[in-house]
Amino acid sequence: MDKEQRKRRVALLSVFSNAALVALKLAVGLAIGAVSVLSEAIHSGVDLVASGIAWYSVRTSGIPADREHPYGHGKIENVSGTVEAVLIFLAAGWIVYEAVGKIIRPEPLEMASWGASVMLLSAVVNTVVSRKLFAVGKETDSVALIADGWHLRTDVYTSAGVMAGLGAIWAASHIAPGVDLNWVDPAAALGVAALIVKAAWDLTRQSARDLLDVQLPSDEIAWIEALILKRKPVVKGFHQLRTRKSGHFRFVEVHLKVDAGMTVEDSHRITQEFAREIRERFPGASVTIHIEPCNGACGERCREGCLLTEAERVDVAAGRKG
Repeated sequence: MDKEQRKRRVALLSVFSNAALVALKLAVGLAIGAVSVLSEAIHSGVDLVASGIAWYSVRTSGIPADREHPYGHGKIENVSGTVEAVLIFLAAGWIVYEAVGKIIRPEPLEMASWGASVMLLSAVVNTVVSRKLFAVGKETDSVALIADGWHLRTDVYTSAGVMAGLGAIWAASHIAPGVDLNWVDPAAALGVAALIVKAAWDLTRQSARDLLDVQLPSDEIAWIEALILKRKPVVKGFHQLRTRKSGHFRFVEVHLKVDAGMTVEDSHRITQEFAREIRERFPGASVTIHIEPCNGACGERCREGCLLTEAERVDVAAGRKG
């Protein structure tokens, strides 16, 4: 099974699991009147929408470049991640509104054990599915799948918190009937909202940064620079190294300085080898290399990436004059 097919299948698994959990949490939450369970139903509803967006984006992002989209469709994964973050913020606001209402107007909670049971099931299911999303997302460098995985991982933590709160209410009703712990239900919902907002903020930063064409991470740029250094003394310098990312696709542009007398055939071979090694490290990368003659007349921009010693630079300049 190729990478694109694995991405689509695990995204579809997330859609089905979230749909089932939404229905189950909603039914139990309405039956027992637990705002924390209903907040988790809304949380899973957001996850369901996010999973649908992720499924659509991984199907679309792999479409090859065309005339209207010469740089491919990779950024749809970043757009989907940003949309998912906005949805999470909205869900958190609704949860806070409902929880505060329950604190102001407390209501007794019946059959808390049902809520605790569905939260346990939710935590187990989302643990399994999120692990699959993370595994495939990291393997294929899919922003959408990793974002969806974080959604479900957050749901695991919030489900565990709600389960603990409902378990405390259920235990108190049997051990100490006179103790009122119904406030734990909306308090747990507020805890869910806080974690959701944190996840939304992290997701916004991760998804939106590539929409602004931010450069690749420093370790990846260092690897590319080290690859250039390996070609010394054939490559005598470089400048205008520019990188960016679109979904799981990377774009690398650089100007390489070579001997002024090098043939077109040799310079072409250098660019082909350099591009091949980058694509082996980053599959699907688009590499653009501009070859320039090194004649010793170094400007400020050229000196920043010069690989020659001062003596070598003088020799090159002398050879040009001679």
